[in-house]
Amino acid sequence: MSDLLDFDQNHIWHPYTSATNPLPTQLVESAQGVRLKLQDGRELIDGMASWWCVIHGYNHPKLNQAAKDQIDRVAHVMFGGLTHEPAIKLCQTLVNITPEPLQQVFLADSGSISVEVAIKMAIQFWQAKGKPSRRKILSLRGGYHGDTFAAMSVCDPDTGMHHLFNETVTKQVFTERPNCRFDKSYNPNSINDFKRNIEEHHQNLAAVILEPIVQGAGGMWFYHPEFLKQVRDLCDKYNVLLIADEIATGLGRTGKLFACEWAGISPDILCVGKALTGGYLSLAATLTTKVVAEGISEAGGVFMHGPTFMGNPLACAVANESLRLLIESDWQPNLNRIESILTRELAAAKSSARVADVRVLGGIGVIEMHQPVDATEAQRFFVERGVWVRPFGKLVYIMPPYVISDEDLTRVCQTMVEFTA
Repeated sequence: MSDLLDFDQNHIWHPYTSATNPLPTQLVESAQGVRLKLQDGRELIDGMASWWCVIHGYNHPKLNQAAKDQIDRVAHVMFGGLTHEPAIKLCQTLVNITPEPLQQVFLADSGSISVEVAIKMAIQFWQAKGKPSRRKILSLRGGYHGDTFAAMSVCDPDTGMHHLFNETVTKQVFTERPNCRFDKSYNPNSINDFKRNIEEHHQNLAAVILEPIVQGAGGMWFYHPEFLKQVRDLCDKYNVLLIADEIATGLGRTGKLFACEWAGISPDILCVGKALTGGYLSLAATLTTKVVAEGISEAGGVFMHGPTFMGNPLACAVANESLRLLIESDWQPNLNRIESILTRELAAAKSSARVADVRVLGGIGVIEMHQPVDATEAQRFFVERGVWVRPFGKLVYIMPPYVISDEDLTRVCQTMVEFTA
């Protein structure tokens, strides 16, 4: 085991870490349900659902079987000029479960790529409409949309993790983070800065992009549905497309199947990923309306994107089974159960002088500290107590698998409270 970890530390570059001073890593041997089994025999309750995607837990027999059945048929075939049943069924389901205007599906490799696709769709739409000047994107501060270049350009330019690339990425338009909390009365003034920016820049805007209701990796901030509703109204008023990045929020995480449902709105373009395959394979999708799809395609236009692994049959087959498991389960009462436990157990952290805020929505629990958390110290603390929680910045948060038991979730929450005391 030490040889493997030594090689890992000296040669493998993990996400968001230094090559010369890497964070310690834990060697996972196997996983079952909500538990990660380390090679040294210890077990950790996973509070992160492996970056929010393993909603059904690890080593799920039905997802395993879906992968096994498909791999005996065809693991991959190019999507150019060919198609297959797993992709068709997946797109049928996505059209059925998303807001009615979203009728066209473009399958992508990952969440970041689905955002790239969405931005390209918006820009190409306006080019096809004879308005090539409409190529800027209006984004919310505090947002996070991925690590590829177009996605980085719409992440928070100052406090986000991509500020090092500010002079390289496309310059976009940013508006203030909505200051209207989800759990408080709506402040009508919270839309003012967004309204000013869309009024000022709409003639050059291809789209607005946002994470509906929950800003994820940019700060785990939950904002009021009325803000989202007013964004939709202003996009309609100024004829600007609305992109909803539901990669983290979609498929039940906020207590609604899609977070846009909190405001009763539909975007023009929607990105979905992460939980799509239940954490088995990388897959995402970008859905759009017939208006956008036909606008791009009129006068013989084609959409200029075509990943090698687009519509991968293996990933699509697992995604179909993952969506079936979710839709046929009592997922909403289950998320209510998780939310109730998170609310009850994390409340104790409010009494700590080190804690700035505690907030919960659906399957998301957040303790925000006054000062940044030492990631190495935190990781050691949680692992010693048999829990996997990976804080970032000032945030100690969890997004557990939906199958987590009351007892396991309570233990994770109590360990978080202990750490932040």
